[in-house]
Amino acid sequence: MPGSKGPIHDLAQAYQVAKEIGYPVLIKATVGGGGKGMRVCYDASLLEDAFNQARQEAFNAFNNADVYIEKFVEGPRHIEIQILGDKHGNSVHLFERECSVQRNNQKMIEEAPVQNLSSKTRKKLYDVATKVAKQVQYVSAGTLEFIMDKDENFYFIEMNTRIQVEHPVTELITGVDIVKEQIRIVEGKPLSFKQSDLKINGHAIEIRVNAEDPEQGFRPMAGTLNGLHFPGGNGVRIDSFVYQGYKILPFYDSMIAKVIVHGSNRDEAMEKAIRCLEEIDLDGIKTNVDFQLEILRIKNSKTMCMIRH
Repeated sequence: MPGSKGPIHDLAQAYQVAKEIGYPVLIKATVGGGGKGMRVCYDASLLEDAFNQARQEAFNAFNNADVYIEKFVEGPRHIEIQILGDKHGNSVHLFERECSVQRNNQKMIEEAPVQNLSSKTRKKLYDVATKVAKQVQYVSAGTLEFIMDKDENFYFIEMNTRIQVEHPVTELITGVDIVKEQIRIVEGKPLSFKQSDLKINGHAIEIRVNAEDPEQGFRPMAGTLNGLHFPGGNGVRIDSFVYQGYKILPFYDSMIAKVIVHGSNRDEAMEKAIRCLEEIDLDGIKTNVDFQLEILRIKNSKTMCMIRH
């Protein structure tokens, strides 16, 4: 991705780099995540405000105001490749995920595998990911994230050297327990499988359930869960920590659950996802469940497009 070679230290440097790259540009925190410390800037007249806002938000969230600038791709898809590497030089990819449904640069819905992607581009992504893993001798679970334009040109944006929120969709289509593999790797054991052992089985979708009110600009909600019901059934997984009587505080991330479904194909997985959100009952607080449900019902296209709010 065209961008600065390091942190931008002052506004004068920001103007210079943005001019060289060409607008629109994305100002992004060098540390952290979750969509914080990021601002899109479409022309020079808006750069000062965007630069200062991104730095301030980054400092408030991560105690580090450093930002860099990169080219902003219009209407992109967010594609990522899951990798695993052990201490014996073995590394594999676990295929790809699409995380293009986002609000305020925060992922909302993830799915695997990616739809409407040519086999040529898919192979290129796998090759890049495994090459990086081998060259840096990567150990443990990691994810390489890419932005892709409408012509399937893709640009590396970052690598997350940890387990990610959306890892369950990869687990469901591969049958690999990624956390278990991490523990094996820490113990010095080799990966329990080879690349040739991995096959994609069906389709998986993950929906993030947040304690927030979409009608109030997605303001985080606090309160007590007076009652709750999560859906179940074949191919349904719920990752959560809340229970009846749980007190939700406004000081932490608003995500309180993940609904993950698996089907033999995308249509089946989508039907399960919709049913699950229709069944969820979280009494006592407002959530984004109805908002997520409306997104899932937009089934006309075969891919989840980037949504920005």
